Amino acid sequence: MSDIQKKNAGEAAAAHVEAGMVVGLGTGSTAAWFVKALAARGLPGLRCVPTSEKTADLARELGLTLSTLEDTPRIDLTVDGADEVGPGLALIKGGGAALLREKLVWEASACCIVIADAAKVVPVLGIFPLPIEVVAFGHKTTANRIADVLIDHDINQPARVRQADRGLVRTDGGNLIYDAGCKAIHDPVRLADDLKLITGVVEHGLFLDLADLAIIGTDEGFEERLP
Repeated sequence: MSDIQKKNAGEAAAAHVEAGMVVGLGTGSTAAWFVKALAARGLPGLRCVPTSEKTADLARELGLTLSTLEDTPRIDLTVDGADEVGPGLALIKGGGAALLREKLVWEASACCIVIADAAKVVPVLGIFPLPIEVVAFGHKTTANRIADVLIDHDINQPARVRQADRGLVRTDGGNLIYDAGCKAIHDPVRLADDLKLITGVVEHGLFLDLADLAIIGTDEGFEERLP
């Protein structure tokens, strides 16, 4: 069911792209549907800035022209998925371990569209663990400082380093991901600010005041939501 919803959201977002645009390409299963739909449109003059090596590989395979944030520092439109879509289009992102590059591309964009299946819409952020990207050097001491901040926000579960079959998950930039099981984030703005003040924290998965439009896929089509 969710694949149909993701596909519908991705195809609807692709309709917002015009010829000659510079387009930011998100990371994750929903963003992949957008990349496929965008390539199928065959618009001339597109330049695409991927947010991960995985997305770059897919876009290249589909024949899209790739660029970098250095070569195209101003992006017309970025389309990306989210792990949670909360009130005011506040988001949790980073399940795909690309949150730093995603946020860099989002903040360079004139317009950002978040795409998601209906299950990602929540009344309060925090059920999905909040990803926090940290420098690998001394990461356990950074985790202790993160724990102190979380406790100050009434979040008593320590963040846990993300692991895969081959060991610790590393981002394309070589950093590690800690996931904080928040359950509920009552003050996302303050938590975002407090996490960024921690030495060793590179970025967090709270994307606040960045999404201009949400396209939520349904079984029949899609719904659009404004902040």
